[in-house]
Amino acid sequence: MINILSYICIGVGIIFWFWGTLPLIGDRSVLFKLHSLSVADTLGSMSIIVGLLLKIPQEWPLLILALISLAIWNTVLGYVLAYCSSSGGGND
Repeated sequence: MINILSYICIGVGIIFWFWGTLPLIGDRSVLFKLHSLSVADTLGSMSIIVGLLLKIPQEWPLLILALISLAIWNTVLGYVLAYCSSSGGGND
């Protein structure tokens, strides 16, 4: 049962990865494309890490550290991109 749940989490993560690339084809702004790509990539990567955590529980410290690092890194990167794209983004 745990094996099946692990594969489901990994599969959902891969679906999120591909789903995040679909807006790149559209005519929306670059910031919209970047936002949707980063959110889908974060959720997909976190889902894959949870699937790995279920698959190899003996590596839980490393995988929990990866989850926390992924959440913090992508949140901070989103704020930095938003700041850089704002009207006063350091080019004063």
